[in-house]
Amino acid sequence: MHFSCMAVKTITLELDAYEKLRAAKKAGESFSDVVRRAIFKDAPLTGKTFRSYLRAGGSGISEQYLVRVEEAVSR
Repeated sequence: MHFSCMAVKTITLELDAYEKLRAAKKAGESFSDVVRRAIFKDAPLTGKTFRSYLRAGGSGISEQYLVRVEEAVSR
């Protein structure tokens, strides 16, 4: 969880959007965490965004596999 002196904003969601967000929420995550790791279709996909997506487990690819790929690429 992220607790700091950050500004907060209250938003209103329709029930279907809330349920979709809640379904994506992992144990221990805040809704802000879910939104931060989200990839939106109309947003440009960058290498940084894609790496974050993979590291967050969005693809089902393990961290160990990603580390091995990075090691192979660096060789």
